[in-house]
Amino acid sequence: QVQLVESGGGLVQAGGSLRLSCTASTSIASINFMGWYRQAPGKQREFVASAANYGTTNYADSVKGRFTISRDNAKNTLYLQMNSLKPEDTAVYLCYATLGIRNYWGQGTQVTVSS
Repeated sequence: QVQLVESGGGLVQAGGSLRLSCTASTSIASINFMGWYRQAPGKQREFVASAANYGTTNYADSVKGRFTISRDNAKNTLYLQMNSLKPEDTAVYLCYATLGIRNYWGQGTQVTVSS
């Protein structure tokens, strides 16, 4: 079992920045993939970014160049640095972890970007 707790969401003006954190209840060094999805009201959950434990990262086209994902194995924490935020980035951001064949999810943290 892996428990994930997100933090760092909040209200920010367009053009601002936020850093989300996702802390795991276990060592993340052996977790194959970790990443972020987001879900806006009335919309489907969409992929944002992922980071493999061997270093590869992937981003949705909508956030490339603005968001940066990183892992700190020593702190068992995944980060998402979000810069140049836009109103369309408003959503609940959910952290996930893939360990073996199982996916684990956090409860999410709200990000609201005002225009």
